[in-house]
Amino acid sequence: MSPATLDDARAAKAKLARLLEGLPELSAIGITKVGNSFAVKVNLEAATTFAIPADVDGVPVVVTIVGPICPL
Repeated sequence: MSPATLDDARAAKAKLARLLEGLPELSAIGITKVGNSFAVKVNLEAATTFAIPADVDGVPVVVTIVGPICPL
């Protein structure tokens, strides 16, 4: 599989954002680098039972539990 480009990751991020809309554990969705490829980064406040896909259209999805984000 060829590395995901930044444009691939942006499209995958938008698609995943629609899928995860309203998920209470969701803290943020962004883009990150994994080796020489781009990936979608999902930050959660807590573990979820929702099945977050491992990839979206060939772009890897990295999930991290970061805990609650405190406003400034």
